[in-house]
Amino acid sequence: MNERMENLVNYEDILLSCSIPHDMHVEHRMPAHSIIYVRSGKLVIAGREQVDEVAAGQYVFIRRDCSIDVTKVPVGGDPYRGINFTLPRKELKEYYNRIAGSCKKMRGIAPIEKTVNILPQTVALKSLFDSFLPYTDSHEMPTHEWLQLKVSEAIMALLAIDSRFYPTLFDFNEVWKIDLMEFMENNYTEDLSLGEFASYTGRSLATFKRDFAKISTLSPQRWITERRLETAKSLLLAGDVSAQDVCYRVGFKNRSHFSQAFKKQYGYSPVNYLKRVRDTTWRVEND
Repeated sequence: MNERMENLVNYEDILLSCSIPHDMHVEHRMPAHSIIYVRSGKLVIAGREQVDEVAAGQYVFIRRDCSIDVTKVPVGGDPYRGINFTLPRKELKEYYNRIAGSCKKMRGIAPIEKTVNILPQTVALKSLFDSFLPYTDSHEMPTHEWLQLKVSEAIMALLAIDSRFYPTLFDFNEVWKIDLMEFMENNYTEDLSLGEFASYTGRSLATFKRDFAKISTLSPQRWITERRLETAKSLLLAGDVSAQDVCYRVGFKNRSHFSQAFKKQYGYSPVNYLKRVRDTTWRVEND
């Protein structure tokens, strides 16, 4: 799927290009290995071990199953521009099956331990990312088959750099998972799809739903809605914000939907609920 935003082009969640004219700080959860090429500006990545700065013209490999803080920084009047290429688990397995015989010779080699690894500027990496530019700069959609070939090309480029990429890329143990309820509590007001909740917690959508069923009798979507409504009620009772502001603050994008959901849950629209509470309080205080 090709998604367009003002400064973002995303192809099948494998190839992503962005241009950011101002400092942008985001927290990324990386369920898959990625290679990032910085075209201009710089990328500041804070992981568990250290803080790395990736300058224009550099490539960086980020291991899967990690959480990092990323700041995209313009430099010298140029925006931050970068290309992120993801190595999906399925394609890594298929590649491994084709070369399993030779991989046996790599036993005993330890995987790469660092989360963030700045790569040498090899001809293979330059050729790989140069081939993306006609698509990312024109927003034209490459074929699925072409992207699959590029995944294989990326794997070969990494394996040629360091033999430790063999046990790193071809480790197919259960993927990393973070605490599900903790993440939901911290992010239920965010504009995330269930697929994104699943990905950011290191799960497939099916596994996410199964794991959520173990900790709640509600469906994930119903839990999110009820948690937003609980927060909305608390904010209304605190009296510091209007019903309209509460709607957007708790994560609803549509005021009508928010009002209907609130009324269904509490019997009154947000505005009428607040009036009822105030009237009840006034009567109690004046009886």
